[in-house]
Amino acid sequence: MSKLTKAKDFKKSKSGTYLSMATTAFGAFGVAKQIKKARTEQDTLRLIDATVSAVAIVTGLAILYRELKRLGDDDVLLG
Repeated sequence: MSKLTKAKDFKKSKSGTYLSMATTAFGAFGVAKQIKKARTEQDTLRLIDATVSAVAIVTGLAILYRELKRLGDDDVLLG
C-alpha cells in the first residue's frame, strides 16, 4: 500500500476516528462559552443556537463512536 493511499485512508482508520472525536469534543469548549455568554446576556436566541450546536456535537461523537466500534480489527492503516 502506497503512502498516498494510507494518507487518504487515514480518516477511515482508528487513529483518524480518534482524531475526529478529539476535534469534535474540542468544539464543546466554544459551545460552553457561547452558552455561558447567552445566559449572562439573557439572549434566548443565542442560547437556542448554542443548545442546537451542543446537540450536534453529542450526535457527532455518537456517530464517530459507532464508526470506531465498526472498525474493530479492520483498521485500514494496519492492513
